[in-house]
Amino acid sequence: MKMKNNIVYNRSDNKVMVKTEGNKIVIICNTEKEMDMVHKKFSKKNTNTFLVDYEEWDEGEDKKYIVTYEIKKDERPFLN
Repeated sequence: MKMKNNIVYNRSDNKVMVKTEGNKIVIICNTEKEMDMVHKKFSKKNTNTFLVDYEEWDEGEDKKYIVTYEIKKDERPFLN
């Protein structure tokens, strides 16, 4: 499936929320376990997708993990 630009890929049965922003993919995870699974998939060897941002929202049961990956053909970007 080719992802379209500036689209929120979210359905009621999704475990994580996925949104595209240009050459970036923003993913909101509900647990650290989900976030770890996403990171493993996006950071496999020989890919051009790099983690560029990480943020935690809220606390306790409502805590969310927001990770942003950038798709690049050239050099690896720096984490801000």
